[in-house]
Amino acid sequence: MKITPCLLCGGSGTRLWPLSRKSYPKQFAALIGEESLFQASARRVSQPMGGLSFAAPLTITNNDFRFIVAEQLTEAGIDPGPILIEPEGRNTAPAVLAAALYLAQTDPEAVMLVAPSDHLIPDTAAFLASVGAGLSAVARGDLVTFGIAPTRPETGYGYLHLGAQRDSSGQPIALRNFVEKPDLANAERMLAAGDYLWNAGIFLFRVTDILAAFEAHAPELLEPVRQSVTQARSDLGFVRLAPEAWGKARDISIDYAVMEKAQNLSVVPFSGAWSDLGGWDAVWRESGPDARGVVCSDHATAIDCADSLLRSEAEGVELVGIGLENIIAVAMQDAVLVAAKDRAQDVKDAVAALKARGAKQATQLPRDYRPWGWFESLATGGRFQVKRIVVHPGAALSLQSHFHRSEHWIVVEGTAEVTIDDTTRLISENQSVYIPLGAVHRMRNPGKVPMVLIEVQTGTYLGEDDIIRYEDVYARN
Repeated sequence: MKITPCLLCGGSGTRLWPLSRKSYPKQFAALIGEESLFQASARRVSQPMGGLSFAAPLTITNNDFRFIVAEQLTEAGIDPGPILIEPEGRNTAPAVLAAALYLAQTDPEAVMLVAPSDHLIPDTAAFLASVGAGLSAVARGDLVTFGIAPTRPETGYGYLHLGAQRDSSGQPIALRNFVEKPDLANAERMLAAGDYLWNAGIFLFRVTDILAAFEAHAPELLEPVRQSVTQARSDLGFVRLAPEAWGKARDISIDYAVMEKAQNLSVVPFSGAWSDLGGWDAVWRESGPDARGVVCSDHATAIDCADSLLRSEAEGVELVGIGLENIIAVAMQDAVLVAAKDRAQDVKDAVAALKARGAKQATQLPRDYRPWGWFESLATGGRFQVKRIVVHPGAALSLQSHFHRSEHWIVVEGTAEVTIDDTTRLISENQSVYIPLGAVHRMRNPGKVPMVLIEVQTGTYLGEDDIIRYEDVYARN
């Protein structure tokens, strides 16, 4: 029975600010280990194990993240599979329904494993064993969810109330009901009772069964989402859902729309380690604090500190803490967070305050990811801007011109193929080229390694919207 992983890849990037932001939420960051959470999620369900076989993942994301998704899957050596682009965020119910309808076009009996792409599950074998245990319930038509054995009275998670006490078999158990995030007293009561699990938001079911559940419990979603899927168009290898129909779908979670109403539900208990990394306190906990409870990244130093997280994410920035206790300190190139560890959930309030002030740091990282690579601003003045630009092997920027600025390009790594009006030539390391105002130009990396250049812009207006695009070429050699 081949399983199609369906990875939910949205997010607003507020709880792990400043590393996670709206333009680059936490699933794309390497919070724990070398890989991003998204890459780890895809890898977890990309290789056969324990008798399970997986199709290429289907990813549901938005327009801003489409190239990041494709890039990170390619970097991880994982077949990207279909990437569905939501015209706007409508919560998990329309996203899951769109994935089911897309798969139904070729295989109505396909088995879907729906999972967030920003969770930490270190023990892949244990997780896949739980997936395998859920297949018996799927075969009889159940909708299967996965519950995490609670280790503390957590108030930040929803709970699953089981129909029976769980045992050590790991086999599916009937679900009595969903429980909203509790207060501390109720969380302590449920932990002691032993028949409650944390709701991981991970599901396993056949396409035909989840479509029947939507028909029974959320029929108003079917028509707009079906139209959006059938009218979808292909764009550079992505599947763009039709926006007009999609906009008519209700903004609602899969739990509220379907799961809390369905009767054919089973829960597979998972006793392995799991975290949704929902705040810096969770990152501290999952990063393995030392004997004094301290976690330090590279380029961070703790002196006489306790129960604290010190993390520097900026090149050339050394973060030092002295005499700190129960503190979260995260340094980025353009923003620094210092917070009491027990106030980690209030980081989202800081993001809201920055938005209210119009600070770009609230939502935008200094690094801007594009289909051909990325760029970041190094220095900005009244009439100039300096950028570092990295272009992937074989990739090219669009053919373009500018009304208000000229540009100087200095290649510092690799080789650039530069077109200026009717002339094309190669620019090697330590060489430069001048792009006059109004000239039609393009840059391409013809080599096998990333090409890095420094761009110096000068002019009366340096905004990213001062551009005329004549042709886009994103494909690599």
